Amino acid sequence: MEKRLIVGIGEALWDILPEGAKLGGAPSNFAFHTHQFGFDAMAISALGNDVLGDQTRKELDAAELEYEMPIVPYPTGTVQVELDDEGVPTYNIKENVAWDNIPFTPEIEAAAKRACAVCFGTLAQRNDVSRATIQQFLSTTGKECLKIFDINLRQTFYTKEIIKESLQACDVLKINDEELITIGRLFGYPGLDIEDKCWLILGKYNLKMLILTCGVNGSYVFAPAAKSFVETPTVDVVDTVGAGDSFTAAFTAAILSGETIEKAHQFAVEVSAYVCTKNGATPTLPKQFTEKLVQK
Repeated sequence: MEKRLIVGIGEALWDILPEGAKLGGAPSNFAFHTHQFGFDAMAISALGNDVLGDQTRKELDAAELEYEMPIVPYPTGTVQVELDDEGVPTYNIKENVAWDNIPFTPEIEAAAKRACAVCFGTLAQRNDVSRATIQQFLSTTGKECLKIFDINLRQTFYTKEIIKESLQACDVLKINDEELITIGRLFGYPGLDIEDKCWLILGKYNLKMLILTCGVNGSYVFAPAAKSFVETPTVDVVDTVGAGDSFTAAFTAAILSGETIEKAHQFAVEVSAYVCTKNGATPTLPKQFTEKLVQK
């Protein structure tokens, strides 16, 4: 029996970090980690016909991660990442690159029909070409496919229209406390505390779940009949690059493995805390995490 496929779709890029270049991009990070939990996983994006495009394929092949990344006449994406004294990144994201121009190919259509979950964000929707592909992918998936909108607001690469369309298309919203403030301003939710904003968004868009991460102040999962809160563990942070992607991947894998919201939430917190103790977005996870979930 074919395993269920989890997909990350959007930007494939190289994070230019102080210690050198590392393959990144939220969809690839998400797919990489869900693959570590035993699922078939696929990263969907686009690459340039260049050295970084070649290197991307080599690294994904080495990780044994399935991918659909057509070659397009634009350079492979890069991001200049600078870390502050606490390891928190800021990003300078290059524009008009390959992942802005993801075509909707027959192979990508086939992946949509196989998918049991897909994670997408706003960043890769900054260009009309990739936005259309992402929305077509979402509309092609089956009814049981869990659609996770990891909003991932970066610089000015988002609009109210893109956010609203994505909220209407998703089952699960993942957002951080700073992004929630931005959404409150954009959509006119002044004067509400963070929990009330979350309940309002959950109900307005008929979401199955809303995940709110608040950095060192813990994280929440809201569902129509449930709320979970988990404190953030104290760890020696090396950098936080990719921690959010590992959280989303761990939570998704746990839910698809039949875990409760509370257990999936706790698992996601533990995994993302571990990732914070390592360099880069995609460290190899220890067996205490990778062997914990049993697919059902």
